[in-house]
Amino acid sequence: MSYLLGGVALAALAAAIAIVRSFRPAPLPAPEPWAGPLPEAVPPPTMAVYQLPTGTYENRAFLAYRGGAFRDRRRFAATAVLVRHPAGDLLIDAGFGADVDAHLATMPSYRRTPHEAGATVRDQLRAKGYDMTRLRGVVITHAHWDHVSGLDSLDAPVWLNPAEARYVARARDAGVFRHVTRHHEIHHYTFDGPPYLGFPASHDVHGDGSVVIVEAGGHTDGSVVVFVTLPGGRRYAFVGDLTWQTEGVTLRAERPKVLQLLADVDPARVRASLRRIIALAGRVHVVPAHDVRAHDPIPLWSES
Repeated sequence: MSYLLGGVALAALAAAIAIVRSFRPAPLPAPEPWAGPLPEAVPPPTMAVYQLPTGTYENRAFLAYRGGAFRDRRRFAATAVLVRHPAGDLLIDAGFGADVDAHLATMPSYRRTPHEAGATVRDQLRAKGYDMTRLRGVVITHAHWDHVSGLDSLDAPVWLNPAEARYVARARDAGVFRHVTRHHEIHHYTFDGPPYLGFPASHDVHGDGSVVIVEAGGHTDGSVVVFVTLPGGRRYAFVGDLTWQTEGVTLRAERPKVLQLLADVDPARVRASLRRIIALAGRVHVVPAHDVRAHDPIPLWSES
């Protein structure tokens, strides 16, 4: 995310958001709840997910969603998720890397947020004796720096769809991605599967329905949602930056208009995908990438 402002700029943005709020109601129209069956999935018994927090940065709720309080300071997550599967493990996003300070320094000064860096994904995996040959790749929800910084210390293929490949080739905000992946293998995948839970196209990673990536562009050209189904039937939707906090789902609250213009390449597409996720609330556990609270039900890799 990385949109904490300072001083006069912060006050000016607060005033602008207040004006915009007065002209447009905050909540999105409520979609019809998903009433159909959930897609078939046959996850293997040994499949599991773990969170690997790599640090946090500070932001204000009023910048994250419409109706958020100016005084509500929150720790925003920079957390990777390890999905273990006998056919090969995947990471969803990479968190902060060893050179996080240098990566943050590439951002404009008004987007350099106060942050606390923890152990990188690589260090956390090695501390538990993880066999790195099991890591099939890193699926990025999108190519912004705070989702890919940790690629600087990971030797694993980076999964990229065609729309996000176009984004990283042209976008200034993908500079860190281009830098940290210059020596990485890029695994190109396509949305070769049918519609999935209201999303127009999908890619079933293992062919068993346990990990399904869906097309959800709008924040970036090729941003995605990753659905994970575990043995026992619990389902997660890792939604990246469709919303920065869970209130985007529970309150149907979009980003403030000013932040939409700064952060999203196509706010209308983000809105459509967010409403699809809202329709699934209660059927799947939604995990916005930057909401620390949403990661709480996922066990820590360090305690595995």
